[in-house]
Amino acid sequence: MTTATLEKPAAAAPAEFNAHQAGQQLMKDWYAGLAQARERGQNVANVFVMGNAVEILRAFDFQLVFPEINSLQTGVRKVSEEYLRESEDYGYSPDVCSYVKADVGLILREQQHPAGTIPKADIAIASNMCSTFIKWGEIWERMLKTPTFVLDLPGQRGANWQVRRGDAQHMADAHWVEAQFRHLITRCEKITGRRFDFDRLAEVLDRVNRMVFHWNNVMALNRTCPAPYNAMLDGLTYIGIMNVYRGTEEGVDFMRRLEEQLRAKVARGEGRVAGERFRLLFSGTPCYVSMRRLVELFESWGGVFAYSDYLTFAAGGMDAGEMVYDTSRPLESLAEITALAAQRGLSNQFFAHERLAQQIRDYDVDGIVFHGIKSCRFVSSGMADTRNYLNKRLNVPSLYIESDLIDPRYWSDAQIKNRVDAFFESLQQ
Repeated sequence: MTTATLEKPAAAAPAEFNAHQAGQQLMKDWYAGLAQARERGQNVANVFVMGNAVEILRAFDFQLVFPEINSLQTGVRKVSEEYLRESEDYGYSPDVCSYVKADVGLILREQQHPAGTIPKADIAIASNMCSTFIKWGEIWERMLKTPTFVLDLPGQRGANWQVRRGDAQHMADAHWVEAQFRHLITRCEKITGRRFDFDRLAEVLDRVNRMVFHWNNVMALNRTCPAPYNAMLDGLTYIGIMNVYRGTEEGVDFMRRLEEQLRAKVARGEGRVAGERFRLLFSGTPCYVSMRRLVELFESWGGVFAYSDYLTFAAGGMDAGEMVYDTSRPLESLAEITALAAQRGLSNQFFAHERLAQQIRDYDVDGIVFHGIKSCRFVSSGMADTRNYLNKRLNVPSLYIESDLIDPRYWSDAQIKNRVDAFFESLQQ
């Protein structure tokens, strides 16, 4: 009699990480969390992607609503025009920021978003990182009776001026920010009925440190040729997770696995665009309603967006290796880094030529694409001067196109295609 030996089935190989699918799932989970916040008895805060004090709110376990992301998602889902028209019928001008109008449309629809119900906030955090933020907060105060806390964050004072970490000016700025944070903490204690936990804040800061570490490595990987991802398509998914899951273990895990995946692509010599011919830099905010089409127009010529300054200011300035929190003194360090990050984020708006010149060198850029936004003068108004500076000083070919954040009425496919084709014909010369 023989005894058969049963072999154990081989363990299945772990599925390869798919950043796009993982990012989509995390966004679905976030919206599900928003819809269930009130049932769980969770406090809710409205925050923007820049100048938001997210770390403090996380320490209080606030569920975070990002109105800009809610608005852009209406564009991604091709329903933004419905929300925009509703706010215009209510009385808002076509020239008002389309993000704001989509949010007003959301309010008029009793917070019913295509991704689910958005809870009303117990507090809103605004800042001077965008001039529209403060007026947006006033809309919530009028229409929803939401109390708004406004952070005044010091920015860059002039061209070529830069505060250095630890010097007198930086410490003065940091003390100013810290005093505001302490006031915000008092407000949050009253809302939640909980004392602030500095150890909890330190834990959040540690997770942000780890997340930012991987995020900076991800951006640096696109300096290789061919570039492993497109900064204005794939990058939008990455920056969304960077904001929504900032300071969470889910965010750290996503960025870590993303870095591993992209490093493997670089090692294999794989690029986002087969036969990459032109490395481009995108300056400005995206057109979410037609982003895939825009990228397609460039990739069909072998062009890849190796970098975008949107990944700088949409990260709130947290895209530099020196932006590391000291978790042994959490609140003071948060104030110090916030002061630096605010300067970095605002400099990208008002003194964009300095940072763009460096990014052109870092990413070996062949041409730069400026995207003017019809309803966002804050980003678009200085583009002509910046373009002229780069053309004269660095002799970098450039293209200017215009549409909008999420308003499909300002997208002209034929016109933009003609301009893109002419741009690449000139690059080929």
